[in-house]
This record gives sequence, structure tokens and C-alpha cells, in this order.
Amino acid sequence: MGSADDTFLARVRTAHRRVFRSLTVPNYRRFFTGHAMSVIGTWMQRVAQDWLVLELTDSPVALGISTALQFLPTLMFGLWGGVLVDRLDRRRTIMATQAASAVLAAALAVLVLGNLVQLWMVYALALGLGLVTVLDVPARQAFVTEMVSPENYVNAQALNSTVHNAGRLVGPAIAGVLIATVDVGAAFAVNALSFVAVLVGLARMNPRELHRVPALPRAKGQARQALRYVWEHPELRMCLFLVAVVALLGQNFRVVFPLLARETFGGGAEIYGWLTSALGVGAVLGALASAARVDATTWSLLLWTFAFAGVNVAVAAAPVLGLAMAAVVALGIANICFNTLARTLLQIRADPTMQGRVIALHSLLFLGSTPLGAPITGWVCEQWGARTGLLLAGIPAGLAALAVLPWLRKVRALREE
Repeated sequence: MGSADDTFLARVRTAHRRVFRSLTVPNYRRFFTGHAMSVIGTWMQRVAQDWLVLELTDSPVALGISTALQFLPTLMFGLWGGVLVDRLDRRRTIMATQAASAVLAAALAVLVLGNLVQLWMVYALALGLGLVTVLDVPARQAFVTEMVSPENYVNAQALNSTVHNAGRLVGPAIAGVLIATVDVGAAFAVNALSFVAVLVGLARMNPRELHRVPALPRAKGQARQALRYVWEHPELRMCLFLVAVVALLGQNFRVVFPLLARETFGGGAEIYGWLTSALGVGAVLGALASAARVDATTWSLLLWTFAFAGVNVAVAAAPVLGLAMAAVVALGIANICFNTLARTLLQIRADPTMQGRVIALHSLLFLGSTPLGAPITGWVCEQWGARTGLLLAGIPAGLAALAVLPWLRKVRALREE
């Protein structure tokens, strides 16, 4: 009995070391700790901003505009943001973007707590945050390759996803308590303070231990160069094609889930909350499973695309709430595994001097598609119901994976010759 227990404990310790191996790197550990605090504040701000806009206007249209303003800059300027990331010191760039985000959150907190806030101010600050995101997202994603060695890229990206999705569970709950007991402005104030943690972590890093990438010299046509580079590298092209389809039509949970809760299962905000939490639980489980991986391949990405398609159809077909929630947990797992593998593949397969621009293209498709995909999904749900919105997410993803499959088989056959 003792021997069996020892074997089990040894396996647990081995799995723990494999899942959390990037945390043994001091620079990544400092970044991870600060980011864990900051992402909770970020989710607090998202909930608080939505609530503030509804308090000011009682208008879903105004809510949609405020959300779109945060993503439109990425759609319009994302690729040029990637050019800047390749030219600049990534660590210092992140410090600048995080400080700017803190200032924007603090400004909104002052306006709300001082009873000075107006809708146009919320719009302006949302747009400002969107402009900061143009640089911040590709810089943070690309910076992973400077903190850890290539064999830990998948692990570090997965751990970042774990923190992001844990923040999705914790942040809105804290925001709800603050809004109910103090003021909506308190959530913005806490978010502003949360950036101190990530700034301290970045400041405490040892720059000599970073795997620095040579700065890209200034030249004309570097954005177009990134487009040509991706087109000439089939794996990158295939990866971004799948990301484009899934992001445009498959990531609109904030549109589909409220309608699924109210119209399909006859509930209210509490059922919407349960569905959102189920998605978050699945995302955390998927991120931890991804952290145990040691490599990312195009075949794995394709399999998770099929899985994403299948579980969307399963949620659409679920006859009762319990089965739907179980399928939503699976959807959270498939969604985060797909997203983590896609980001990691782009980093592994891209030349280090192109990483900022390639990741910026991913951000352009992943975040920039929201202002386009959300209205399409909303219109489809309005015409034919929430279940159709889930089919819209699943079926095109499955067709995109089928379209890529023959090419991938051809590439494998050529490699085996």
C-alpha cells in the first residue's frame, strides 16, 4: 500500500513540475505574479464599464458602442502595432502600456467617484484603452519568447491563459460586490492599483537573463512584409485562417449566452451567470491541460478546431440546462486549447524578428473581428434563436478544418518521403 501511495505521489509531483515548469524561471515568475493581479483588475473594469454604460443610458446600443471602441483600434492599426513591437524593447513597451492603462482606469475612477462622468467620457477612455491594446497585446504575447526557452513556450502561454481565465472567474465577482456595496467607481480604482503589481514585476526582472531579440531597424514596407511572410509560410497561413473563422463567428459568447439563458432555458441573469462560469471552469481546465504539453503542432490545432466545432453543436442540441452546462464546460476546454495552440504555433514557427508583427496579425483577427462578428451573431440569433448562433459558431469552424485537412495530409506525406 505504501509503495502504491509513494508512486501516486511521485506522479503527482512530476505532473505538477511539468505543468508549472515555466515558474522556475525567475523573470517569468515575476511577470506571472504581477500579471495574475492585473488581470483580475482588468476583468473588474470590463464588468464595471458595462454596468456604468447601462446606468448612464439604459441602452444596449450604447453598450455595444463602448465595447466596439475598445476593439476597433486593433482592427484598424493592429498590424502597425506589431511593427512597433518588433522595433522597440518589449519589456519597456509593456511597462509603458501598463502604466498608460493604469492612468486611464484612474481617470475613469475619479470621474465616476466625483459624479462628473458623462457617456462621451466613457467612450473616449474606452477608445484610449483600445489604442493602448494595439501595442500591449502583441508586446505581452511576444515577450514570452524572451522570458523562457523554446521548449517552454507552450507551457508559458498556457499558464498565461490559466491566469486570464481565473481572472474571468474572480474579477467579475469582486466587481459585483464593490458595485453593490461601495460604488462602480471603486472597481475602476482597484483596477488602476492592480497595475502596480505587474509594473513592479517587470521592474524587478534581470534584463541580462532575457533572450533578447535584435531590434528591427526602421524601414518602409515592414507591415506589408509581415503579410508576405505569413503568406509564404503555409503553417502560419493555415493557423491564421483557422483563427479568423473561429474568432469571427465562434467567440461571441457574450452575445449568445444571455439569449440562451433567457429564451432557450427560460431563465434570467442567474442562468447567464451559470453558463459564463461553466465556460470559465472549462477554460481553466483547458489551460492547465495545455500547460502540460511540450510542443504545439498543426495537427493538434486542427483536432482542437474539430473539437471546438463539435462542442458548439452539442451545446446547441442540449435539451436541458444541465446537459448544456456540461457541454459549455467542454466548450471552454476546446476554446482555450485552440487559442493557446494557435498563439504558440505562431511564435514557434515565426522568425524572432517577425514575432511582433505575426502576433499582431493574430490580435487583429482575434480581437479586431469582434465589432464585425458580434452583430452578425446577434442578427442570426434574433432571426432564428440562440441555438442557431451556436451552430453559426460550430459549423463554419468544422468546414474550415475540413478545408485545411487535405493540405495538412499533403504536407505530412512530403515530410515522410
